[in-house]
Amino acid sequence: MAEPEIHVQLCYAEPALQILRELSVAPGTTLQEAIIQSGVLREVDAIDLAACQVGIYGKLKAPDTVLREHDRIEIYRPLRADPMETRRRRAAHNARLKADPEAGAKAKE
Repeated sequence: MAEPEIHVQLCYAEPALQILRELSVAPGTTLQEAIIQSGVLREVDAIDLAACQVGIYGKLKAPDTVLREHDRIEIYRPLRADPMETRRRRAAHNARLKADPEAGAKAKE
């Protein structure tokens, strides 16, 4: 008798594409194995498991993490900008505006 399968979801999103797929996989299946079995790698060229991070319910997980019943697999896209660098630029810009309020008024014109 075959082992019962477990049911998981796979999620991936881009601005113009959202994928939410229900999967049935064998017990002991890993995150990476489920992603490969889903076929999403063939459908979306932008997904590179070597560059993308993966997780379950918003928590980063290793690709070799064994799945459990009702897990939601999430494939995260790489960030386009470093969040720390973005914050630094914003803080520097705000500091310039505080130092010279007229500069902000000129920028709006």
